[in-house]
Amino acid sequence: MAWNEPGNKGKDPWGNKNGNDKGPPDLDEVFRNISKRFGGGKGNGSGSSLSSFSLIIVLGIAIVVWGLSGFYTVKEAEKGVALRFGQYVGDVEPGLQWKATFIDEVFPVNVNTVRSIPASGSMLTADENVVLVELDVQYRVVDAYRFLFSAVDANASLREATDSALRYVVGHNKMDDILTTGRDQIRRDTWAEVERIIEPYNLGISIEDVNFLPARPPEEVKDAFDDAISAQEDEQRFIREAEAYARAIEPKARGQVQRMEQQANAYKEREILEARGKVARFELLLPQYKAAPEVTRERLYLDTMQTVMSGTSKVLVDSKSSNNMMYLPLDKLMQKSQSDARPQKVNSAASLNSSSSTLSQNSMPIDSRPSRGERQGRN
Repeated sequence: MAWNEPGNKGKDPWGNKNGNDKGPPDLDEVFRNISKRFGGGKGNGSGSSLSSFSLIIVLGIAIVVWGLSGFYTVKEAEKGVALRFGQYVGDVEPGLQWKATFIDEVFPVNVNTVRSIPASGSMLTADENVVLVELDVQYRVVDAYRFLFSAVDANASLREATDSALRYVVGHNKMDDILTTGRDQIRRDTWAEVERIIEPYNLGISIEDVNFLPARPPEEVKDAFDDAISAQEDEQRFIREAEAYARAIEPKARGQVQRMEQQANAYKEREILEARGKVARFELLLPQYKAAPEVTRERLYLDTMQTVMSGTSKVLVDSKSSNNMMYLPLDKLMQKSQSDARPQKVNSAASLNSSSSTLSQNSMPIDSRPSRGERQGRN
């Protein structure tokens, strides 16, 4: 039988001994009683002691939570910047650290990673051309405090300085230098200009490298520019080919000049020596000629005829001295004369005169030569 059925005289689970149905207890009354016990309200001594103990426990837990919340870790590649009530107090090294929560504040900064900031745009050159230039600046943080608080945004400041330096350097160089041979010089000039601009700001960064990417003309004039570049490359190629040809021809020409000089000097020395020999021979013959003119003249004539006749292929036969038929192997004689005989240079004017007279009369028989008496009469 349920407790609330008619006729049940059992105990009311809500504490109503009389069995009167008053309903469940008031929750507001329950919470009010609890707040009186822990709120330090008026009551007996045991209630006050319990309230003080509870407050101490709550404070202890809060202190423990506050202390545990102050532990943090700085990574190996980072360095922390510690502020106490907003004032800089020092750097924090990597590792497990502790700070006073709500009092100290730590900002970790990566100081080992190399960062990069790109810069690009269409820029005007010194010769009034427009080029598309791209640049990449690589830097590292060397002072974490200055990097965070010397400027509102150090990255943005460096980006603006890079863009300004790049436009300044490009504006003082010609388009051909930017696109071809002067790229390295532009890179170094831009690097120096960026460092000069950011030096007064003390951004706490160090520029590691500046990469100047290949520049290109605007798309609207790319075809014409490619033609111009091709023409320049052809010009350089022709110049190199001409230089190579000149380097190949010049040694040959110098060799020919030296050879001609040596030949000329040799010819000069030979002529001088021959002239001296002729003079010496004439000086030797002159006393002999004065002593015996007839004999000397005859000897010179015979020597000249021997020299002239030794190089000819004609055969002279004296037919008046004998009536006998002679057989001469003319083919063998001519072959031998052609193989053995060599033209020789006549060294004296007398020999040349005598040889010319002999050649004009080479068909005469031997007996038709003037006698000695006739020659003497002519002389």
